[in-house]
Amino acid sequence: MNISQPKKHPQKSSKKRLTSEQVKLLETSFNFNNKLDSTRKSHLAQELGIPARQIAIWYQNKRARWRNQSLETEYKALQHRLERVSSDKNRLEREVERLKGELEKAKDLLVPSNTMNYASLPSFSSSCDDVGSSSLIGDHGDFYVCFDNHQFDHKSNGHDFFGRSMS
Repeated sequence: MNISQPKKHPQKSSKKRLTSEQVKLLETSFNFNNKLDSTRKSHLAQELGIPARQIAIWYQNKRARWRNQSLETEYKALQHRLERVSSDKNRLEREVERLKGELEKAKDLLVPSNTMNYASLPSFSSSCDDVGSSSLIGDHGDFYVCFDNHQFDHKSNGHDFFGRSMS
């Protein structure tokens, strides 16, 4: 019994490699419009002397390569943007740490050790979202301190710390 087995290597088609001039003309046509209509396909096939099916396949392959190149370009741009944002994040984190150090120095200046009653001092809040705030101007420009409104009376000992005279 002789069962015909499928061929492992099908015969190569009669498709020829494109010349550099044919590729150049196809590239120009593709750059003009990356979609191929039947009229243009027939015209290119006649002009180049190759089967219309080969032109259609070339266009399909070219669109796939074009998409891959576009994705790669977008990926590189996003990667570059991520590096910039990451660098900015690190810079801002260092700036936060520097400002925290300045805040600690300002606290030390506002609260001299061993000379004041700590119970009467304002408590500093880590967030100004729901408490009052005051701006102090120092050597480094504006400096903001948040006071807990429940523990700070800006009119203590007969003096208004915000510049209004008390009568």
